Amino acid sequence: MKIEFHPLGDTGLQVLFGSDISIETNQEIRLFADQLKKQEIDGVIEWVPAYTTLTIFYQPDKIIYKDLCKKLEDIQARLQKEDVPSNSIVYEIPVLYGGEVGPDLPEVATHNGCTEDEVISIHSAQTYLIYMMGFVPGFPYLGGMPKEIATPRRENPRAKIEAGSVGIAGEQTGVYPLETPGGWQIIGRTPVKLYDPERKEPILLSAGSYIRFVPVNQKEYEEIEEAVTRGEFKVKSYKKGGAHDENR
Repeated sequence: MKIEFHPLGDTGLQVLFGSDISIETNQEIRLFADQLKKQEIDGVIEWVPAYTTLTIFYQPDKIIYKDLCKKLEDIQARLQKEDVPSNSIVYEIPVLYGGEVGPDLPEVATHNGCTEDEVISIHSAQTYLIYMMGFVPGFPYLGGMPKEIATPRRENPRAKIEAGSVGIAGEQTGVYPLETPGGWQIIGRTPVKLYDPERKEPILLSAGSYIRFVPVNQKEYEEIEEAVTRGEFKVKSYKKGGAHDENR
């Protein structure tokens, strides 16, 4: 894939990987970011992957824009298609759907001419790629939600969405890691903390991994919530080709 470079002020550079939001583009960005990390280019501070771009922040007193572009071109030249990682982790996120924690589930069902159980079944049957992280710490931008349950944002956003709330907005779905205002249609909630500043790794998920939502009942939800509070909950996850648990 041919990439393009664009300056962002005097301390930023954006690498553009075409205009298509796709798994292939996401893999290219992930692989490029992995190589950038390995190169440890002096002056590069951090980088932020998005749907079709990788934004790089650097110190111009240590490396100038022209030289940075040359080093990035060298990275791209070394990348090979077969190097795309194939061992992404799928995290199983338990969700209690409907009721008080999913007040918009009836609206989503009505909008799409199906039952609430059908919405739950469709939503939880998918494996969602995490294209990028953003908005607030720990918020995953997911791809792969079926159009059958796509629903427009609420006309009147709520002033407060509880942390862990699972929502739908258009053809996207996501999880609110923190309490925040929002206009997504809330269909459920997970007791899992996607962001916990007290944890060794505060942000649970990462771009390039996957999520699968697993329906749980009220009793199971409360049991998981208590285990999370005690710091004893294990997020179930697996790699392609094998299952395992990760204590996150």
